[in-house]
Amino acid sequence: MPHISVKMLQGRSEEQKKKLAAALVHALTEELHCSAQYVTCSIEDFDAQEWQEVFRREITEKPQEKIFKKAEYDPKSLL
Repeated sequence: MPHISVKMLQGRSEEQKKKLAAALVHALTEELHCSAQYVTCSIEDFDAQEWQEVFRREITEKPQEKIFKKAEYDPKSLL
């Protein structure tokens, strides 16, 4: 069933991550009309240097039709 994967820069608290996961799961179950028992959510933190590789692999190299919200920044600006 649906799995939500969040990859982001480090710096958020565990409480923020728990709230984010709950909000994402809620939005997904509302939109897809499925039970939360079938949904999983992972959150991974990266520093700015690591993010360069994640951005390349997960965004730049993915087929653009798979990216539903495009980046509005240059990841190098985070270095």
